[in-house]
Amino acid sequence: MPRQPGLGVLSPHASRLEVWGDPIAHSRSPELHAAAYDVLGLDWAYGRRRVDEASFGGELAGLDGTWRGLSLTMPLKGVAFAAAAMRDRRAELTGAVNTLLLDSDGHRGFNTDVGGIVRTLADDGITTLPRARIVGAGATATSALVALGELGAREVDVVARRPEAVVPLAALGDRMGVTVTTTPFSASVHGEVPLTIATLPGDAPVTDAAADALARSGGLLLDVVYGHWPTALSAAWERAGADARSGLGMLLHQALLQIRIFRDGDVDTPLDREGEALAAMRRSLEEPATA
Repeated sequence: MPRQPGLGVLSPHASRLEVWGDPIAHSRSPELHAAAYDVLGLDWAYGRRRVDEASFGGELAGLDGTWRGLSLTMPLKGVAFAAAAMRDRRAELTGAVNTLLLDSDGHRGFNTDVGGIVRTLADDGITTLPRARIVGAGATATSALVALGELGAREVDVVARRPEAVVPLAALGDRMGVTVTTTPFSASVHGEVPLTIATLPGDAPVTDAAADALARSGGLLLDVVYGHWPTALSAAWERAGADARSGLGMLLHQALLQIRIFRDGDVDTPLDREGEALAAMRRSLEEPATA
């Protein structure tokens, strides 16, 4: 079993994993992970658990040595960041951890959302771009901004209801050499961009007028939502005759990166039979979601 830098050796008996969040019933992660584990011959069990910020510490402390890792979704990415003894660069930049590799000598935190965005955009042929737009200024917007910076974007406009919410994103942009501007939702005209990443909750209220204004000049839409589809924004893109993608592609690719981490502790090293595992994971998304 590989040794993590600065950490101990994972027990060969550490075979339990879960995705935690609140809400969590909609999560497709268990199907994705199970499909990959079957291909890779990993005798691991992956489930889901409803955990909120208040209960996170106690739930984490209650895990024994049979636990290998956790996937974290909203609202736990900040508390998971605080719980990690070591963090990768993407986690440090975003202040968010969505993957914990568990170890008695200290948990190691990663952000695979950034890589999930980069990889799903590559599926659409987007591997570099000069500018883009982000809709929303919450936690996921931070991962979207880092992903856009990795793709070479130097201008990112953030459409937000509260301009003050964009201030931390602008500061992060300065660190990465990305100019971040802000535009209100009420704007009737937006500058042309090749890509829009929507980071709003699926049930967020967006008027048709605001959505249509964004769709007219927004290029490809990547909406990180997948539990509520179509969204107000994806419907506007359809009305405009433009392409829109749900967050399933992002979910798929970030899950694959998580499995790399859970298997070898390294997000950058491909798995044996990774192509077969990814294909099985894609097929699992074509099947009806399981409760």
